[in-house]
Amino acid sequence: MNDMYLIPANSKNGKLIFNMFRPVDLVVFLTGLAITIIFFLAIGSSSLWATIIKLTPISVGALLVVPVPYYHNVMEFIKDVYLFLIGRRVYLWKGWCVRSEYEEK
Repeated sequence: MNDMYLIPANSKNGKLIFNMFRPVDLVVFLTGLAITIIFFLAIGSSSLWATIIKLTPISVGALLVVPVPYYHNVMEFIKDVYLFLIGRRVYLWKGWCVRSEYEEK
């Protein structure tokens, strides 16, 4: 029964870094981390709002690369929603009971 599958279920995980992240995901996260470190060095921590501003880049970076069901991560989901909203699709389907304006010539 185990010999029915040709491709293992976790074959894509071998192409990912730490079996979870693409290189672009790590770039986004590390950029947020670097900006957060720069903010901690540059902005004085005199109030709660200053601390919130300092932690915003790493929070956004972490939220973009967190895995979600049915998509790789939130960044992939946002990209798919954007492409769905701006993309105009024309589905060409020819069947036995349809009269198409797109004739093959």
